[in-house]
Amino acid sequence: MTIPAKIGLYSMAAIYIVVGILHLVRPDPFRAMMAPWLPVPMLLIYVSGVAEIVLGMLLIPVKTRPISAKLIIAMLIVYFFAFHIPQSIEYYHSGHKYFIVTLVRLPLQFLLIGWAWLYAKPLR
Repeated sequence: MTIPAKIGLYSMAAIYIVVGILHLVRPDPFRAMMAPWLPVPMLLIYVSGVAEIVLGMLLIPVKTRPISAKLIIAMLIVYFFAFHIPQSIEYYHSGHKYFIVTLVRLPLQFLLIGWAWLYAKPLR
């Protein structure tokens, strides 16, 4: 693996681990992103935080990297439809001042998916 690929891998792992920890220690900002129709929002926040920590850690070992990257992709797709799109729609209808931020985050999900895809294939 090249040095840039290693930097990308460890950076991605660190981001998921840190954001997962933030889900557990500072859940309120994540609660604000939750669609109102989702059940037990705090439980979902804590479960997603633990999932992000575990998946970030599983990116490091070569044997677990492909499955972890694929599960991260699946998680990002779920987040896109369950959180980001509903929040963007809600912010648009309410005239929320951060509506533009939600529009930036939507294509960012595709970049994150592409980043994870780089590590989704087994090393030969």
